[in-house]
Amino acid sequence: MKPTALVVDDEPDLCELLSITLDRMDISTRTCNDVAAAKSALGKRAYDLCLTDMRLPDGDGLELVEWIQHEVPGTPVAVITAHGSVETAVRALKAGAFDFVSKPLDLNDLRKLVTAALKLGDVDHPTTTGSSGLTGTSPAIERVRELIGKVARSQAPVFISGESGTGKELVARMVHEAGPRSDGPFVPINCGAIPTELMESELFGHQKGSFTGAVSDKTGLVQAAEGGTLFLDEVADLPLHMQVKLLRVIQEKAIRPVGASQELPVDVRILSATHRNLEELVAVGSFREDLYYRINVIELHVPALRDRGDDVRLLADDILARLANDMGLPKPSLSRAAWAALAAYRFPGNVRELENILERAITLASGNEIDVGDIQLRHTEDEEATTVSDESLGTHLEEIERERIVNALEQTRYNKTAAAKLLGISFRALRYRIKKLGID
Repeated sequence: MKPTALVVDDEPDLCELLSITLDRMDISTRTCNDVAAAKSALGKRAYDLCLTDMRLPDGDGLELVEWIQHEVPGTPVAVITAHGSVETAVRALKAGAFDFVSKPLDLNDLRKLVTAALKLGDVDHPTTTGSSGLTGTSPAIERVRELIGKVARSQAPVFISGESGTGKELVARMVHEAGPRSDGPFVPINCGAIPTELMESELFGHQKGSFTGAVSDKTGLVQAAEGGTLFLDEVADLPLHMQVKLLRVIQEKAIRPVGASQELPVDVRILSATHRNLEELVAVGSFREDLYYRINVIELHVPALRDRGDDVRLLADDILARLANDMGLPKPSLSRAAWAALAAYRFPGNVRELENILERAITLASGNEIDVGDIQLRHTEDEEATTVSDESLGTHLEEIERERIVNALEQTRYNKTAAAKLLGISFRALRYRIKKLGID
């Protein structure tokens, strides 16, 4: 059965152009000239897509977008905006529009938008548990799942906020996988890990000979995400000159590789995240206000682990099963004292810290039960205000662990069985740690 689209516009020429384009895509089309007629049509039958102009004789497209969200929420609606009307487009996306297209219409962009909208009926709901989804049953994490389902249906930029270690990249992947771009690439970029002088080339690519060392053309990470999702982690670490270029990518949907004379069109959805407070950074001038409003069209907050109640037990159980499988060991259990200690702990490093704690605990445990002494929780007077980040603490502990393992190997002339016995751990656990820590 052919999909159907409702076109709402009072310009006969534009309605004809849209009808012809959609007909060539094998989509049946009905046209309306105003908001009232559109509401009447949408109330009588279901449509697979609605395309509406923002300026209509009896109101505006924004009113229709909001009405659709309440009355026929399963209908994706895209708006047609005047060229350069960034604020209008953002308002429409915030109101629930699936996407927008600017006048004069680029028919290639329009076809991509329509194709993505029609895929919405085929995508799966977000995974609720397991290694590829969010484990937990707390109200806080259920709310995140609900929001993922909603934002996945849109093409609007999403800003994922939350403390370090809460699982922001996992949430970004779930938004990608639950949306119409799931068959495209998901490209994560840690903005804080790329040297400033290489950032433009890494993101946008370069042409051969554009600078010393550019011996061939290179495709940038933004282009690598074509047709899919670009996830900018720690976006607050972008230098100001790159913030300007990112803003252009979002607004113009185009990039210019280093050394190129022309821009290249790109079709990517942008998700971003940081554990820092962007509003404070905007206030002090280290993050552009216009970029903040463009990436923060929809905000999705990931709760801290300490706010997720009994999810700690469920997460710990899943993590232990996965780690034991990776190590080739039977799944260990946690003693009652160990469970009590984890339940009382504040987890300033969140889920990432829980994983690190349990990974070390499996290594340290002498048997198949992890006791309170094996989990090595850190304690400060105010754990949330600690100045030592979870990442730096984890790195420090890994250095200590690496040194202990290397010393044991040297003492036993690299006899791993003897070294494991000296360290008081199993041979399989030692082999896993050697691989994990990159010890030759």
